[in-house]
Amino acid sequence: MLSPDLFEAVFNSSPIGTYLLSPTPDAVVLAVNDTFLAASRRRREELVGTSLFVAFPTDPDDPASTSESELRQSFARVLASGQADRLPAQRYPIPVEQPDGSIVFEERFWSAISTPIFDGVGGIACILHTTNDVTEKVRSEAALRESEMRYRALSSAGQVVYRMNADWSEMHELDGRGFLKDSVGPRQLWLSDYVPADEQERVNAAVRQAIRTASPYELEHRVRRLDGSEAWTLSRAVPMFDAAGRVYEWIGAASDITERKAAEEKLREGDRRKDEFLAMLAHELRNPLAPISAAAEILQRMQPDEALLRRTSQIIGRQAAHMTGLIDDLLDVSRVTRGLVELSCAPVRLQDILDDAVEQATPLVRARQQSLAVAAPAGSPILVGDRKRLVQVLANLLNNAAKYTQEGGSVRLEAAVEGGRIRIDVADNGIGMAPELVARAFDLFAQADRSLDRALGGLGLGLALVRSLVELHGGAVECESAGPGQGSRFRVWLPGQDGARAAPALPEPAQARRHGPIRVLVVDDNVDAAETLSMLLEASGYQALVEHEPHAAIDRARRELPRACLLDIGLPGMDGRELARRLRADPATAGAMLVAVTGYGQQSDRDQFLAAGFDHHLVKPVDLGQLETILATVG
Repeated sequence: MLSPDLFEAVFNSSPIGTYLLSPTPDAVVLAVNDTFLAASRRRREELVGTSLFVAFPTDPDDPASTSESELRQSFARVLASGQADRLPAQRYPIPVEQPDGSIVFEERFWSAISTPIFDGVGGIACILHTTNDVTEKVRSEAALRESEMRYRALSSAGQVVYRMNADWSEMHELDGRGFLKDSVGPRQLWLSDYVPADEQERVNAAVRQAIRTASPYELEHRVRRLDGSEAWTLSRAVPMFDAAGRVYEWIGAASDITERKAAEEKLREGDRRKDEFLAMLAHELRNPLAPISAAAEILQRMQPDEALLRRTSQIIGRQAAHMTGLIDDLLDVSRVTRGLVELSCAPVRLQDILDDAVEQATPLVRARQQSLAVAAPAGSPILVGDRKRLVQVLANLLNNAAKYTQEGGSVRLEAAVEGGRIRIDVADNGIGMAPELVARAFDLFAQADRSLDRALGGLGLGLALVRSLVELHGGAVECESAGPGQGSRFRVWLPGQDGARAAPALPEPAQARRHGPIRVLVVDDNVDAAETLSMLLEASGYQALVEHEPHAAIDRARRELPRACLLDIGLPGMDGRELARRLRADPATAGAMLVAVTGYGQQSDRDQFLAAGFDHHLVKPVDLGQLETILATVG
């Protein structure tokens, strides 16, 4: 039998923190060993004779701390069953004295076992309460749980987490719903299972490089989903090394980047089409410049007779009109794409729209010796819309059909009323379209392949404008073609007004009245532009005054009192808007008609010019007919 001294020596030298508790509800501390005192930073005299629940109070708000009720239940189980009872790890702050004498509390965790100690007659003499510092184990388990949570989050965020053996001969897809799989759980894969055949060599080359250098693997490549569709992935894998420094496996993750690759391809396609458009724009602008330049050279080098003058002026006029059309298309596209187009809607006869569009397209159709057939419904149905814009839509479609139909071919314009809607078809027997072009026919800058002899192509803007303008009217547009060489058909749907109701008589546009000589002041710092405009005015019966500098223009206007002033905006020293304000403020010139003549053609520019005091706004080059209509209202 152990002597009390020997028992005490063994009890105190035990490496496990231990104390004895009375077998009573208050669990009084009877003895405590040195190991527990050192671990808990407590003194024996403050513990022995004190209830366990008083010596070690629990925090009811700390979920990591064992509650007093749990301790009492544990002791009750020991007393009732005579069996040991284990308590889960609990948090306990340990006071630690710092070098400066201050006390900080270090968080530690203990697990505990309560074991009954029996007396010689079968009763419980005391309870042996042993504790074990499991702080590092608890922290490791917490770190493991956090790592597991991160892994779960990674594998559920569109990632496929996988494990490869050392030579990449097989892959095990781990937990997580990835884009390669349709169920949760590990499964075995081989590269050939999910990498398309035409990508395998590239993937294998990257894998061989990673294996050879034992360095991380990273590659973007296509993959094959379980449903047979293809996707893009960004796959990364890192090598895992054993104690000898050898790679025993690879851990990787694959992200679905299909949407990103599609966006990149869309950007590349847009960039390519932009480059093609800029090249085409340069080509289209040089085309009319060549005959204009040649015509100017002829006029300078020769003594032109009336016939030569007429021919050269016609050349210059046609080519200038072509350039103007190109610029107008560019401006229209800019306005439409920014939502700045405002429609002037009113009841309009369908027949009037068809007639105006045919009139615009006829010169091109005749020049190419084509036939143009027109079929319109009886009763002259009407619709509500912007007449100018609707004519622009049909003229674009007719001109497009004529451009891409061989000489001697045929174009047909047909309109009908169907179910309260107006259907307008423009069909041709021209070069047709491949399916891929049909799919993007209405996209900006979309064009058929152009041969060197196709001089009538445009900038790929017309059909985009057609779709935008039709949709602004609440309609729709579509196209179809049986293929190259099989012709094309474009169909426009527009909402009708009361079905096929006949239109009331609409007033005819007022004809511009022709006045006698009117004094007109032209102000433009571009000498050639001012002189040619004044020559046109003089040829039309007006008296033209020319100035190139704004202050001189003000003095001239005060002296000669012109009835109308055509003002450029980009003038030196004083822009055209300020010049207009000064002319309006001067009583001598306040009543003159002011017309802005400028290259600025946006709606916002027009609004600014009218706010500055201008009565009208014309875009260069000036349409003489439009200018005469404006000047006819003077006086």
